[in-house]
Amino acid sequence: MYDLIIIGGGPAGYNAAERASESGLKTLVIEKRAMGGVCLNEGCIPTKTLLYSAKIYDYAKHSDAYGVTFEGAKIDHAKVIDRKGKVVKMLVSGVEAKMKKHGVEVVKAAAVIKEKTADGFTVEADGKEYQAKNLLICTGSEAAVPPIPGLREAVAAGFAKTNREILDMKEVPKELVIIGGGVIGLEMASYFNSIGSHVRVIEMLDHIAGPTDGEISALLLKTYKKKGIEFLLKAKVTSVGKDCVNYELDGKEQSAKADVVLVSIGRRANSAGIGLENIGVITERGAIVTSDTCATNVPGVYAAGDVNGKIMLAHTAYREGEVAINNILGKKDRVNYNSIPSVIYTNPEVASVGETQESVKAKGLDAKVESFTMNYSGRYIAENEGGDGIVKLIIDKKHRTILGVHMFGTYASEIIYGAAMMVEKEMRVEDVHKLVFPHPTVSEVIREALHMI
Repeated sequence: MYDLIIIGGGPAGYNAAERASESGLKTLVIEKRAMGGVCLNEGCIPTKTLLYSAKIYDYAKHSDAYGVTFEGAKIDHAKVIDRKGKVVKMLVSGVEAKMKKHGVEVVKAAAVIKEKTADGFTVEADGKEYQAKNLLICTGSEAAVPPIPGLREAVAAGFAKTNREILDMKEVPKELVIIGGGVIGLEMASYFNSIGSHVRVIEMLDHIAGPTDGEISALLLKTYKKKGIEFLLKAKVTSVGKDCVNYELDGKEQSAKADVVLVSIGRRANSAGIGLENIGVITERGAIVTSDTCATNVPGVYAAGDVNGKIMLAHTAYREGEVAINNILGKKDRVNYNSIPSVIYTNPEVASVGETQESVKAKGLDAKVESFTMNYSGRYIAENEGGDGIVKLIIDKKHRTILGVHMFGTYASEIIYGAAMMVEKEMRVEDVHKLVFPHPTVSEVIREALHMI
């Protein structure tokens, strides 16, 4: 009998297993694929490895603006993919070593929840039954493949790819069509555009980057267009052929030729086939319904990470797993979903936390919205010739608390955690005035901007 069985070894699962074991819980992790989940094997880490290589290549091509002459810069995509594999292997090994160090048992098999008993729960994996007092479901998500005529056949034939397959593709397509202008689509558009592909992005909405602040989204679109990426907004894909994607735009049927198609229209929770119905766990549109304590409707059963469908980000999964463990241990804890940052790791980067200009309007909040150039930072000017980065602040007018921060520019991904703390702790403008920011850093732009509000 285990104190806890965790189904899924991704960010939510392996981090929760570590915390549970540290706290004295006898823990079993059941993972049917590789430890680390989508994030480590075919998501966060692999894509960032590719994007960093592209960033170095971009710097080499445009180094003359900084007084550096570099001729004949080339990028070897196959070597980039090989390096990606090395990075992933190293980190997966690290996760496995952590499990061993903390005494967490790991079973590599598909898991099915069989029943709820007087003592807890029974889970079957690889023909063997395991019992535990508590369950934590961390089965993650997978790329959504909608019922567009010809799309499933194109995926089966290898012409269309999801985020999983495209990260192992060693050839650079001349023509890449991306269905979906969300985070995954934009990061892959950025990478393949940098290394020489002609990229078209087909998006149903009138903007890119999903719920990203509208002003930031518009800046990102402008920057990408300058780099040669073609965007077809308010366009509906109608079918996928053998060498093209057909779509409707402005009431007209059109076609985009492609060597490869990337399907990136979102993700769906992996909740089917794991036996949730056997113990009565409630789902909604495929996602497990949880409270902000990560508890399901069944006592003793928790869900963390993409499978609960709240915010499908690895760092959200980390926190949710920790919250679940704390509540299993009897420590009251909850997830504050409003202070979770998000990042788009393109070049330039986009990072956001908290309310947006659109959300405060929708909620009827009395807030002040101000945008400031990143040129208030000396380091930003020194390192970004012709840069047009901005920081956007959302401030509660009455209490002067910081409701949201949105950034477009260099180092945004590394700065946003500080802004997330400001939102989480409901800091006032005057509170931040008292903080000392290192100089010269790009982060100083937040302090400078707050002094002007």
